[in-house]
Amino acid sequence: MSGSNASAEKAADAAAPSGVPADRDTDPRSPEPEHAPVDLVKHQQAEQHREHPAEQDQAPVPVDEPLLSARAHRPSDLIRFLLGLLGVGAVLVLASIAQSTTSGLTVDIHSGATKLPGFLVTFASFVSSAAVLIVPLAFAVERLIKRDGLRVADGVLAAVLAHGIALGFDLWVMKAAPGAIKDALTTIPPGGSSYTDPVHGYLCPVIAYMTAVGMASRPRWRIALWLVVLLESASELVAGRTTPLSIAVTILLGLTVAYGTLYAVGSPNVRPTGQHLLAGLRKVGFRPVSAHRSPDGPEGTRRYLVVQEPGAPLDVHVIDREQQASGFFYRLWRRLRLRTVAVRSSPQSLRQALEQEALIAYAASSAGAHTPKLIATSELGPDAVMLVYERIEGTSFTDVPADRLTDRALRDAWISVKALHDRRIAHRRLTADSLLLTEDGSTCLVNLAGGDIAAGDLTLRMDLAQLLTTLALRVGAGRAVASATDVLGKQRTASALPLLQPVGLNRSTRAELKSEHRTRKTAAAAARDEEIRSGVKVEEALEHHPDPADLLSQIREEILTLVPQAPVEPAKLERLRPKTLITIVALAFAVYLAVGQITTSGNPASSISHANWGWAAVALAAAVVSYVGATMSLAGFVPEQLPFWKTFNAQVAGSFVKLVAPAAVGGVALNARFLQRQGIRPGQAVASVGASQLVGLGMHILLLLGFGYVAGTASDSKDVPSTRTIITVVLVLAVLVLVVAAIPRLRRWVLTQLRTLFIGVVPRMLDLLRSPVKLVTGFGGIVLVSLAFVACLQASILAFGGSIGFATVAFIYLTGNAAGSAIPTPGGIGAIEASLTFLLTGVGGVQALVAAPAVLLFRLLTFWLPVLPGWFSFHWLQRDGDL
Repeated sequence: MSGSNASAEKAADAAAPSGVPADRDTDPRSPEPEHAPVDLVKHQQAEQHREHPAEQDQAPVPVDEPLLSARAHRPSDLIRFLLGLLGVGAVLVLASIAQSTTSGLTVDIHSGATKLPGFLVTFASFVSSAAVLIVPLAFAVERLIKRDGLRVADGVLAAVLAHGIALGFDLWVMKAAPGAIKDALTTIPPGGSSYTDPVHGYLCPVIAYMTAVGMASRPRWRIALWLVVLLESASELVAGRTTPLSIAVTILLGLTVAYGTLYAVGSPNVRPTGQHLLAGLRKVGFRPVSAHRSPDGPEGTRRYLVVQEPGAPLDVHVIDREQQASGFFYRLWRRLRLRTVAVRSSPQSLRQALEQEALIAYAASSAGAHTPKLIATSELGPDAVMLVYERIEGTSFTDVPADRLTDRALRDAWISVKALHDRRIAHRRLTADSLLLTEDGSTCLVNLAGGDIAAGDLTLRMDLAQLLTTLALRVGAGRAVASATDVLGKQRTASALPLLQPVGLNRSTRAELKSEHRTRKTAAAAARDEEIRSGVKVEEALEHHPDPADLLSQIREEILTLVPQAPVEPAKLERLRPKTLITIVALAFAVYLAVGQITTSGNPASSISHANWGWAAVALAAAVVSYVGATMSLAGFVPEQLPFWKTFNAQVAGSFVKLVAPAAVGGVALNARFLQRQGIRPGQAVASVGASQLVGLGMHILLLLGFGYVAGTASDSKDVPSTRTIITVVLVLAVLVLVVAAIPRLRRWVLTQLRTLFIGVVPRMLDLLRSPVKLVTGFGGIVLVSLAFVACLQASILAFGGSIGFATVAFIYLTGNAAGSAIPTPGGIGAIEASLTFLLTGVGGVQALVAAPAVLLFRLLTFWLPVLPGWFSFHWLQRDGDL
């Protein structure tokens, strides 16, 4: 930390927020920066001096900031590493599917090379081979002369790793890769008798070395690098000692290893420090006295409080390449998931980032919104830019207590947003850290960097929804909506209603919503538990303290109270839902696994043509019986009488619901809703479904242990799993339970879910003890469901000529269904197919040619075919008011 004279300290103390000393970060909770070792400081100063020589003649000025680390793990290196892996994979895929094209290209090159003079080919090969060694050596000498030995060490490490990986890749191609890949990456040179190496053993390390050592950042050396690589590649191709795809793999592998090494060990940190910032301020006419590092802004923007003499304090934002690359994968996922209008545009360069933020700042000031005034902009070398704002003292809404947020502060926020929207300017980040409560009690908007000019209606309405949610998290839904309608009017406020959905809100706001809702649910559950302990009945406690609605629902209710005719249909912001993506991937994996197992084991058409359709009919009958068991299971845990056919239809309707919800989740909600429509009070309906689920879980475990014991001790079958295998499976499940119990957050989540689901189960079971017939019906239905599914699976196996014991099939089904249902895909798509197929072949000893089609038939009968009848049942129950 740089020292400061007395006047500078006084000026910094005067400019810093109250309660924060000038020689600390603005966050009072942050520890004082540690001092780095002397050699580390010297290295960093030397590195920064080389990268920013324009500062060398400036007098030192006190800068209060943590010392930057000597090395930084740059997100851009990770992105390039992953892109390199994708590139290598793409080349291998191309080699597999375009065999004729790649072989024809190689033949054309070799035939054309015969027309070139032999001395020219020999001379080019000699020059390129020498240059490949001379250029890296010359750059290493140049770096060592400038005392940059760490970069050379990085390059040597990358070269060594590239050489080892190239050897491993060569071994894989020659010994284990498909023939198409081997043919595309290797060739027999003229006059030779053995194949060439798939990866050039010396060119790949050279590329990795020159990339890791930093030649790409110096134009002249970069040109020399690629001229050498192209010349060497061309000479090898002409001489017939390689193939085009081999050259591509060599270059991609060298770059990938280099960037992977740089990300793993870190690159020398050349981010501009506070001293570079002050030098840049002098260039644009300011006279800084000291600089104080403030907490970083959104997405890592560095901020400084700069005291100048004479003049008012400045608020300076610094954007560098490392910060710009951070969050790349999250932004990419948002672009894939959401429609274009719902995603903020990201600048492609530092110059674009500077121009975008400056344009928004000038436009906001011109519109009359209360925002900081942009005074100047400038570059800080090739890797950073800065924006200078006037300093506005205040406190972020994040740190302001709710009682300090007066109606005037809320009104000022809406007035500024209205001024922006009247000029078609969208803020796009109206979170709590973008709202500043100033010393005079007004509100100032900050963090305008991600805004839009000439924004569309949907974007502006998203702004309104975001600000409504932000304010409601602090002052409640009522005050938030009232302050909005006071400034915007009822109709304009109501236009945000379709946008009040989590996917359209900022990431930090979504996290706050989840935390707030979790806190309310915990408080409601605690109040219910307290009333139950004091003697209040469960259903009455549930009615006194129901689970609270989420905050977005409360905002919607407040708006609808004012504007009953407001549109409530949510706007379609998502183009791809995570659940849909998971389902597609899981289904593709299951199909790939099944088809792969069938095709590698024999002729699938022959297997299907010889299927025994009598056993397939038995499997269909067993699948139908499972719905009878489900009906008995639900009716048995409800003391009231339920109409059999309506209850049966509700279970069939659950087949349709499973298609759009994770396994065992959609059916629970549907049954609870059905019971309520049959006149059962909400608390009792939830308790009945919870009792059914709890008993079903217990029976599942008991049946698993029972059938596992029978299958493991059977001596007349060689295909059943051994007792050791069964014990191993049980122990693995026990370890998983212990892991859940050992992790506090996971344990609390599981207990919360179980308590929410099974609250009131014990009192409900005590009521059922008065009716033994009901208990027998409920327990019998649960057992019947499991046995029906087991019978369906075994009949499916027999339909394709398999032979396996009933106990073994039961053990495999109960294990595979439990494992597959744990994956959060609708109906366990993909996971259940994969687990059942694996267990049938690996544990049950069933041939893959039988197991794969049998599992597909089983899933067709129990999951896919019932979807259409389930849809009809679902709409029939809805039409009659039973759902």
